[in-house]
Amino acid sequence: MTSAHRTTNDWQRLDTSHHLHPFTDYKALNSKGSRIITRADGVYLWDSDGNRILDGMAGLWCVNVGYGRQELADAAYRQMLELPYYNNFFQTTHPPAVELSELLAAVTPQGLNHVFFTNSGSEANDTVIRTARYFWALLGQPGKQIIISRDNAYHGSTMGGASLGGMRAMHEQGGLPIPGITHIRQPYWYGEGGSLSPDEFGARAAQALQDKIAELGEHNVAAFIAEPIQGAGGVIVPPDSYWPAIKDICRRHEILLVADEVICGFGRTGKWFGSDYFDLQPDLMPIAKGLSSGYLPIGGVMVSERVSRTLTEEGGEFAHGFTYSGHPAACAVAVANIKILRDENIIERVDTDTGPYLQSRWRELADHPLVGEARGVGFFGALELVADKKTRTFFDPKGRVGALCRDISFDMGLVMRAVADTMIISPPLVADKAHIDELLEIARSALDETAKKMNL
Repeated sequence: MTSAHRTTNDWQRLDTSHHLHPFTDYKALNSKGSRIITRADGVYLWDSDGNRILDGMAGLWCVNVGYGRQELADAAYRQMLELPYYNNFFQTTHPPAVELSELLAAVTPQGLNHVFFTNSGSEANDTVIRTARYFWALLGQPGKQIIISRDNAYHGSTMGGASLGGMRAMHEQGGLPIPGITHIRQPYWYGEGGSLSPDEFGARAAQALQDKIAELGEHNVAAFIAEPIQGAGGVIVPPDSYWPAIKDICRRHEILLVADEVICGFGRTGKWFGSDYFDLQPDLMPIAKGLSSGYLPIGGVMVSERVSRTLTEEGGEFAHGFTYSGHPAACAVAVANIKILRDENIIERVDTDTGPYLQSRWRELADHPLVGEARGVGFFGALELVADKKTRTFFDPKGRVGALCRDISFDMGLVMRAVADTMIISPPLVADKAHIDELLEIARSALDETAKKMNL
């Protein structure tokens, strides 16, 4: 049977028989079957039953320039005809990797002039571990091995990435974290701030890094890693007091600052990078997702002059890399994607026009009986669904209401994601004001239906 003649039931049967999905409860999925997405254009998806769905998550935070960009398909096609693959091992490279390296040095924050290519954000964060420890060893401080991260952080799902992350459920399924990685509290004011003001809580959350360094010994700590805004953790925007204090602590204690830009990068905040938005000046900066708008897998780590100079002048062979590091077709697509973002002023429009409009409309949802807080930056948004708005009391058990709202929203034609009972969005950066209005109309209807089903 050809693909064109398969029904939704056919696809679901084959999927259940052969496909193990990521981050999925297999028993629950197999009882109802997958939703089969067959095509996409602009900000919309279509499933195998012909339903049109507004993609409020840009795939997985990545389809920044939207679906159906012919330029990106053409870039991949041309490169595959000319040089479909070659590696970057053994003192060899190819033009797409070199051109992308030059372009990334131009658009990333000042001082990040070198890139180590990977295939994903997870691999980029594994590379961070290797690079940070190697850097300090080259400087005669091999004891600086420990990397400090945050509770509820997400940095990928490889052994290294999942260890850097602070999600308990992931750690419980693999004997994680690996040695040399530890975690401190997250800057989640709404859920953990109690009676403190946001700025008071931000200062206290930053103090946790100072305290952990004192506990471990500065001579043992290699780096601190964090997303500028926690994405998969629930679009957690840190209080204004947080990042300035963190930067100061890292600088005073000679600890590398790693800004994980896998989600925040390439325009999501209305700036090219979250590091631009918060003025972070990181030593290492993992990237992926929006680098190619998800059209082909590619990631990397931007490396500061301080670190790259040590690696290139003091070191020998860096025994690390991947078969597909800097894959020529993926690099060609990433180059074309960055030029679209730049030449069409997409990020500037998010910063000054559509981003402020989305944030204004999104905050209107704070008046809903289910919503304790509506927050966001640029093309990020989060809604805290709570049992009591006045006391910031969450539902018990956590996650049930969020999952219900997510499923209702999808059935109504909008992809929203649920992180426990926090509803989150990150639409394609090309969404216009009419798309935003449609997103908000469906989101409010989904909240109404959720409240109805909860008898609230």
